[in-house]
Amino acid sequence: MPERSITVLYFAAASTAINLTEEIVPLPDDKPFPISSLSALLAARHPGTSLGKILEGSQWSVDAEMVDDPQATQLKGGEEVAVICPVSGG
Repeated sequence: MPERSITVLYFAAASTAINLTEEIVPLPDDKPFPISSLSALLAARHPGTSLGKILEGSQWSVDAEMVDDPQATQLKGGEEVAVICPVSGG
């Protein structure tokens, strides 16, 4: 069985923190993976960075659709997930 993975797109502070704009991330096991658990998975892939803290205040987009309910959104593999960092300004 081929490995299930997603493409994660990083923007703004998230990209700066890990010096990447995108990466392929394997999903654990063969069950649907809740996007609400993705922050912990990504932070574990990039120890010693501020990514975990940045993700705490970020939102998600899956296949160009904003995620309204991270608890209900399940990843199956093949999706494009974008990290949408908070924007400040005035």
